[in-house]
Amino acid sequence: LTHRIAYLVALGIKAENILAVTFTNKAAGEMRERVAKLLGMGGYLPILGTFHSVCLRILRQDIEPLGYTKRFVIYDAGDQLDLVKQALEAHQLDPKKFNPKTLLGKISKLKSELVSTESFNDKAKEYTEKILASVYDYYQNQLKTNNSLDFDDLIGHCVLLFKKEPKILEKYQDTFRYILVDEYQDTNHAQYVWTNLLAKKHRNIAVVGDDAQSIYGWRQADIRNILDFARDYPEARV
Repeated sequence: LTHRIAYLVALGIKAENILAVTFTNKAAGEMRERVAKLLGMGGYLPILGTFHSVCLRILRQDIEPLGYTKRFVIYDAGDQLDLVKQALEAHQLDPKKFNPKTLLGKISKLKSELVSTESFNDKAKEYTEKILASVYDYYQNQLKTNNSLDFDDLIGHCVLLFKKEPKILEKYQDTFRYILVDEYQDTNHAQYVWTNLLAKKHRNIAVVGDDAQSIYGWRQADIRNILDFARDYPEARV
């Protein structure tokens, strides 16, 4: 992936028009170091980061159409758990009966699948689903009231922004004309949609991955994303 970046730059493509995303800060740091060595330290570097850090960068610039200010706060795991407990209290639900950590995990799963509170509320039929729907709704409303996002919202709200504001999406499509994704087999649905929205206009996308090394199923990684890449981009070469 880093050599492909160097190759693109050697072709005359501007580094600032290249976006490379990976999963961990450690991997992003290593990628940055390798690219800097390959390109030389004097020039511009491409945008290299995790999915979440790149989405954060975008939202800090353009989140306002979603009803937040640019100075939004990001809740950590402790803040998130406290908010779920508040939701249980507000609905007079026993936290011993409805485990806050379990509920938070289910909310995270829904967000990674881009299921909104409204959509889940419409689908909720069983008692436990209705409880989750009410907690999710309270949780998300309070986040917005507090001008706050949680970690999952960074990608989910970025997707929402792109779908709501086509001009903002086009701005980033034209900025990030060349997209490279590391460990593509570990992308979840939200990451998949975000990547494809950005790549839709110019279709200059390269992904690196191995379907035999998918290790993030517990984090809603969807192996179909890499298996279906040739379907999504029939012109792609392997």
